[in-house]
Amino acid sequence: MTYLFLGCRALLLVVFLAAVAGKARGRAAFAEFASSVVALRLLPRKASRAAAAAVVGTEAAAAVLLAFPATALAGFVVAIGLLVAFVTGIVMALRGGRAVPCRCFGASATPLGPVHVVRNLALTAVGLAGLAAGLTSSAWPAHAGGVAVTAATAAIGALILIRFDDLAFLFTDPKRDSPS
Repeated sequence: MTYLFLGCRALLLVVFLAAVAGKARGRAAFAEFASSVVALRLLPRKASRAAAAAVVGTEAAAAVLLAFPATALAGFVVAIGLLVAFVTGIVMALRGGRAVPCRCFGASATPLGPVHVVRNLALTAVGLAGLAAGLTSSAWPAHAGGVAVTAATAAIGALILIRFDDLAFLFTDPKRDSPS
């Protein structure tokens, strides 16, 4: 359970750091993200802009909490709550027929879709697994080799989840193979 706990922490930490970096890398990046939240039309305009700032702040808080063993369980709880909110918001937008660009990690023009729901559900499962591992884990010491393999696996998993919509495009876009 020690390595599962470490791996889930590392994966979510990298994902949330990438999300914050993509949205907060500059004024224009944050403005694009805030505009996408407004376009979801889940909240009034002013509340949507405040929600955009709250999302970035909560993602940063989750990353900070996950970075330290003493606060990791709280980090998992924050991450899970945020991811459930994301899934709910995306599903509501899809049901409302709103094709809003995914600004999850910054500059993407890909409209939110089922692939984003799947990605956030997968991240939620990682959070739940990490939380369960943290709650049931003994103080079994980690070995350097195990930590290295866990960190590498978490980094690869995070990269796959960060670029999930691009990877899904490779396997689902029917127009990519048609002649021009």
